[in-house]
Amino acid sequence: MIDWQRVDELRDEVGAEDFLEVVDIFLEEVDEVAERLRQAPDPATYEAELHFLKGSALNLGFDALGSLCAEGERMSAEGDAANVDLTCILSAYETSKTEFLTRLGLTRNAA
Repeated sequence: MIDWQRVDELRDEVGAEDFLEVVDIFLEEVDEVAERLRQAPDPATYEAELHFLKGSALNLGFDALGSLCAEGERMSAEGDAANVDLTCILSAYETSKTEFLTRLGLTRNAA
């Protein structure tokens, strides 16, 4: 679900102290998009929203989420946004976030 090697690479790239800031920014931005998709899903925005989520997810090593977003983005680009499984995507984000924070010994407020 998470590419821990990518997480380690990112931590090495930005440094341990800045890594927590990167994680916090990531979670804040992705939480905002996830909430928009939960509260006011608009198939006209799926391609752009899922593209953003995909990039963010892959940058932080959330591989399963990145793959699901890539598929949803592709479907949206092909005019099939109505069949994108947002429930699955949002569930993958929550599961990945929980696993990520737990393994790193962080809470959402401490990230």
